[in-house]
Amino acid sequence: MSALPEPVWPVVVLALISAADAVLCIKPAAFVRECLADVRFPQRFWRLLAPVKAAAAAGLVAGIWIPYVGIVTVAALIAYFLVAISMHVRARDLGRNLFVNATGMLVLCVGTLWWSFL
Repeated sequence: MSALPEPVWPVVVLALISAADAVLCIKPAAFVRECLADVRFPQRFWRLLAPVKAAAAAGLVAGIWIPYVGIVTVAALIAYFLVAISMHVRARDLGRNLFVNATGMLVLCVGTLWWSFL
């Protein structure tokens, strides 16, 4: 296991995706609202998603220079997307949102962990 990512580019790509995701959650885009409603995520918590996703992006960027911050952030993102997948399965939302969005992001996070830190 590496304390700093090598190569760095997968971490940067994941950070950019996380930052874009945070922006989409500030005032949730229509497809984000539909996804959250489909899995019955309580609307009172929607406002927390943008800061959490922005913090993930910041943690990934910081992890390029600060040992172990990147790997901890990637691990937290893996946990986040495992929870998201379980919410989709529980809600029987087995379409595009599960397979493209949540599962796709999980694959990107696991790939980043594997490629850059292990």
